[in-house]
Amino acid sequence: MTTTWRDYWDLTKPKVVALIVFTALVGMFLAVPALPTIEQVLSGALGFLGIWLAAAAAAAINQLLDARIDAQMARTSWRPLVVGKVSPRQVLVFAGALTALSMTILVLWVNVITAVLTFASLIGYAVIYTVYLKRATSQNIVIGGLAGATPPLLGWAAITGMQGSSDWAHALLLVLIIFIWTPPHFWALAIFRRADYAKADVPMLPVTHGVPHTRRQILVYSVVLAVVTLLPVAIGMSGMFYLGGATVLNLVFLWYAWKMQNPPDEMFNMKMFGYSIVYLMALFAFLLVDHWLLPWL
Repeated sequence: MTTTWRDYWDLTKPKVVALIVFTALVGMFLAVPALPTIEQVLSGALGFLGIWLAAAAAAAINQLLDARIDAQMARTSWRPLVVGKVSPRQVLVFAGALTALSMTILVLWVNVITAVLTFASLIGYAVIYTVYLKRATSQNIVIGGLAGATPPLLGWAAITGMQGSSDWAHALLLVLIIFIWTPPHFWALAIFRRADYAKADVPMLPVTHGVPHTRRQILVYSVVLAVVTLLPVAIGMSGMFYLGGATVLNLVFLWYAWKMQNPPDEMFNMKMFGYSIVYLMALFAFLLVDHWLLPWL
């Protein structure tokens, strides 16, 4: 079977990576109080490329290490490594090349702190979560979600180098939002795919503690998420435009979480999962638009 460029592209989980690098891009723009300088634009562009390459490498490593599980799940049984379109050696070489290129770009043309944070995130997701946490605890997505929540911090670091305490405070607040968002986002999918996870012997929360418990946890995290997303306004990082957008998004998210307690049908789990993706993209878009509007309001 001939390997094509599309097979390598599918190894990078492009839809997942797109959401990751979008939040990183917003982190970059939020780090700049006014219009960026030419130097900041160049650093941001190279930082964006380096972060994207690292995220793509992490996705490929994840598929390499999860090949056995992927083969048993309907959602992932089509992946190129599972169906034999690429070999494990090809995936390893591909992921290694992406990682090396990412680190070279970040170290030489962005800054060392971005490279270190990006590499730590790659290891956190591709190795610590995939190899250990995913198979060890029903809280896997909670603990492991920290690695997936770091892109705004990486983007911020690419622009500022994290020179001041305010850089860390603001960037880590963005990380916190994604960290709290991840469990209700993923558990909605896990409920729908619980039979697959049980078959693959992956201890996702719906498998180990049951669907009703998972639904209650989704509601709890959704309430906490609604509170956390108001913190940018509380600390003066964002203004009324963001507040209005976040309020609407949170009301809809809470409605989904409430309906999840007694959903009308099994597909409602996927409706919440789908909305959660729109929610995060829209929330970060509101942060970005508000950032540019705030000086004029």
